[in-house]
Amino acid sequence: MKTFRIVVAGCGVMARTWVEYARSREDCEIVGLVDIRIQSAQEMAGRYGLTCGLYTEIGEAITSSGANLVFDVTIPESHFTLTTTALSLGCNVFGEKPMAVSIEESLQLVETARRYGRTHAIMQNRRYLKNIRAYRDILTSGSIGQPGLITADFFIGAHFGGFRDAMQSPLILDMAIHTFDQARFITGQDAVTVCCHEFNPAGSWYEGNAAAICIFELADGSVFNYRGMWCAEGVPTSWEAEWRIAGSKGTAVWNGTNAPFYETVIPAQEYVFMNQYQRIEVELDWKGREGHQGGLDEMFAALTQQRKPETDGTDNIKSMKMVYGALQSARDGCKISL
Repeated sequence: MKTFRIVVAGCGVMARTWVEYARSREDCEIVGLVDIRIQSAQEMAGRYGLTCGLYTEIGEAITSSGANLVFDVTIPESHFTLTTTALSLGCNVFGEKPMAVSIEESLQLVETARRYGRTHAIMQNRRYLKNIRAYRDILTSGSIGQPGLITADFFIGAHFGGFRDAMQSPLILDMAIHTFDQARFITGQDAVTVCCHEFNPAGSWYEGNAAAICIFELADGSVFNYRGMWCAEGVPTSWEAEWRIAGSKGTAVWNGTNAPFYETVIPAQEYVFMNQYQRIEVELDWKGREGHQGGLDEMFAALTQQRKPETDGTDNIKSMKMVYGALQSARDGCKISL
């Protein structure tokens, strides 16, 4: 019997990445596919030649198959009920973001995983990029001193159609979790307050607010400023955002695509109005795999080593608090504590 007996819940296009990953590991076996549309589960089984059970309900899938791990690739509104059921039946759960559709549900999931002694990890694939690892290393090395201001700009004109176009706060709810989690990952700091203004700019094709400006105070006293717009036509940023971190000794920049770099002061022999700087390019020496593969590698390594993964619910809840705190700040029109 394989170490990991997996039920895949949600058989849409996104699930293909998860299924292909599991099939690439010798210690994994897919023992069930779940979808409210049984036809979707049948199509997934046919695509990959799977002979496992097909189900429309997660509880039946787990009890019938003897699964010990669930991949939750369902829609966000299903995450809370599905994950709660899976944890209560003794399974660990790896899931797509967001953890849940409210901070209350997210907090309950953290508690449920703790109560049953199981792992609930959430995919934050943007942590697993060579560039962002190198960018974080600039800060941890102390090369630019103590960070003072961290900025991230996200300007994309994304014509999705479908449910995102009808969401009340599509940018913050569906996308900003990535950038907020990146900020925590890069700085190693958690947000303590937030002030947010969200709005829907002229020309937007979204019904809800597709733009936002957020100011977060971090635990070390530095400030993270997020500017985002999901209906920005022309001169797009990377999906990973464009970053600048100004520290006490220099500044580090990452455009989200190329290798990051930083500049530090060249010591002057006498007083000068503006310093000269030396530019330092950094090596992309992280050896891990990138994207979903890197995230899943970490999750499985954590289970094998009996430790919490980087994106365990106990960590991801801190990024979720940034999302729902920003929404509350925008509604209330004031700065709030997280």
